[in-house]
Amino acid sequence: MQATGKNAGLGLALVSAFAFGGSGVAAKPLIEAGLDPLHMVWLRVAGAALVLSPLAWRHRDLVRRKPALLAGFGLVAVAGVQAFYFASLSRIPVGVALLLEYLGPALLLGWIRFVQRKPVTRGAAAGAAVAVVGLACVVEIWAGLSLDLLGVLFGLAAACCQAFYFVFADQGADGDDVPDPLGVIAYGMIIGALVMTVIARPWEIDWQVLEGQASVGGTMVPALVLLGWVVLIATVFAYLTGVVSVRKLSPQVAGVVACLEAVVATVFAWILLGEHLSTWQIVGGGLVLGGAFIAQSSRPTPPAAADPAVLDRETATA
Repeated sequence: MQATGKNAGLGLALVSAFAFGGSGVAAKPLIEAGLDPLHMVWLRVAGAALVLSPLAWRHRDLVRRKPALLAGFGLVAVAGVQAFYFASLSRIPVGVALLLEYLGPALLLGWIRFVQRKPVTRGAAAGAAVAVVGLACVVEIWAGLSLDLLGVLFGLAAACCQAFYFVFADQGADGDDVPDPLGVIAYGMIIGALVMTVIARPWEIDWQVLEGQASVGGTMVPALVLLGWVVLIATVFAYLTGVVSVRKLSPQVAGVVACLEAVVATVFAWILLGEHLSTWQIVGGGLVLGGAFIAQSSRPTPPAAADPAVLDRETATA
């Protein structure tokens, strides 16, 4: 049963990575067509909040039971990740922006090990290390001076927020009062939309951009089709499958597997937007894939193998 659950979690994590990976190649043409990056974020989050509002009503008891979790997920895992990522996306290539964001899993492992003081599996740590090396190759940090510095800083800020996405997604999963992940996502989107309304000022959106078309690799596509993809697939579907995968795997493993999103986005950008990759970037993508494989192959220490005395102390202090 445990192996079945892990396989299901891995499958959901891969599906989520592919769904998330398609956001940049659909959003960047809209931004280049004249849509402000923050307006793009607001449309993405507000659209997802509207789609998920029936789930919010169904799980309305979460407002009373888990207000802090909902607020944190909405502010950091939704609004923070999206705002910083799209701000970065507007200044540097899609692949680089997303690869910077996906330094988040390495930050997550540090949070789990040194702040939460929980053990980190060797496989997850090794996988994260390999993935970070791969990310460095794709970003080509030795040529970093040619990158837009502010865009890089925005990408790193998105990485910090993304690390907490996995922390919040797993919050309370082992307790008796486990919050339904669908409700958490729905309220996270609503709170994120409210926050982004203040930041993005959507009343200033140039709606004419959405009435026209945007160029995707030289092909004109209706702007509303691109927006629909970003909202329904790259946000609603991606978040739903992603949060459920964290529950079935673990934050540390799911975080490293999610690095595949960066590879997916880079390949999509290469094929659809003409953002060609160098040899080192291709090698880096392979390393990210290898890191994800190493992490998902890790096996946590069985509870039965733990020291009974340690278990007794933990039980006494719980």
